[in-house]
Amino acid sequence: MARIAVASFSGTAIEFYDFFVYGTAAALVLGPVFFPSFSAVAGTLAAFATYAVGFVARPLGSMLFGHVGDRMGRRPVLIASLLMTGLATVMVGLLPTYAQIGVAAPLLLVALRFLQGLGLGGEWGGAVLLAAEHAPARRRGLWASFPQTGPAVGFLLANGVMLVLSATLTDAQFRSWGWRIPFWGAAVLVAVGLLLRASMAETPAFRELTESHTTARVPLFEVFRDHWRIVLLTAGALSVGYAVFYTVTTWSLHHGTHDLGVSRTTMLACIMAAVAVKGVSTPFVAMLGDRYGRKPLCLLGTTAVLLWSFPLIGLLQTGKPLYMTLGFVVALLGFITMFAVLGAYLPELYEPRIRCTGASTAYNLGGVLGGALTPIVATELSRGDGTPWGVAAYLAAIAGVSLLCFAALPETRPVTVAEPAPVPA
Repeated sequence: MARIAVASFSGTAIEFYDFFVYGTAAALVLGPVFFPSFSAVAGTLAAFATYAVGFVARPLGSMLFGHVGDRMGRRPVLIASLLMTGLATVMVGLLPTYAQIGVAAPLLLVALRFLQGLGLGGEWGGAVLLAAEHAPARRRGLWASFPQTGPAVGFLLANGVMLVLSATLTDAQFRSWGWRIPFWGAAVLVAVGLLLRASMAETPAFRELTESHTTARVPLFEVFRDHWRIVLLTAGALSVGYAVFYTVTTWSLHHGTHDLGVSRTTMLACIMAAVAVKGVSTPFVAMLGDRYGRKPLCLLGTTAVLLWSFPLIGLLQTGKPLYMTLGFVVALLGFITMFAVLGAYLPELYEPRIRCTGASTAYNLGGVLGGALTPIVATELSRGDGTPWGVAAYLAAIAGVSLLCFAALPETRPVTVAEPAPVPA
């Protein structure tokens, strides 16, 4: 299980590094580089719109790779999705700018962002099922949380590189070529990920399906025919997690640097500290899910985000590092209280023959609802002077909807039966 956990964790860390490095670049530099004829705000909105394309592509990737995972196995998904996301990321770092090739530059940027999202849409399901389907039932939450730790590591790695570049390069150097370095670094990470995954065995659940000849012929059709209600409820439930995460990690970075006058280095450091706390907390929260159930923790985390939405924006608006970090930490602890248990919860909602398609599609549809629009909506709501309470209201509204969706979902934690006491002789 340790070797499997490392393989599943490393892949999500690498692929989310690829995904997050784009988000940080969108907040800091992609607007003027690829949309120079726009105003500052319009350029940021355009950069965030290309950012949103990745989220739109993720459900399509989950359907494509989910079909492969349910028909051919979880292992091929892990290899193909890693290659697709990594190559697209490297290509972003090689793109000519608008000044060099005109309108072709943003068009190519959108196309590569789409491929990034397509690959990431397949990665999560393959990595989570690799861990969850190998894990013992009563520790499934813990082992399946390792892929959920990967995004935090990927984020810290992506933003750590950006932080070093931001601190060591002049603004002109960073805008000219420095922002490209993290994208080029994806090539090394992908090579490492492929080495770790090359020798992984197929999961026991899929081997059983192939041996009994019971794999689904068209998994996506079965998912939407028989499980459409679970898919929609899960997507709605997860939307608040995406919304609060990308409010903290993407929109607040832009708002802090452009509207509040906080330095880029300070904002990145505050956000990274909060993400580090989230990453360390993930396996411990997952163990609570194994003990007390998946659904109670999801309800608790959603409620925390709902109650913290307005304090989060108030603390951010101070522009003081300690207060901002506090706001980010509490928000992301609410987030991870939900998302730490999802690696076990979502697969348990679907039978093995359609599990890769069902769990991946629901997970990534939630990203469209909560992650794609949040930076765009928040940027619009924060125009003008004063505290952007509209952003807090937006988060609270999404949390309210997610709370209702989680309440409608069933509990799935396996019930462990105690061993019978020995009969006296």
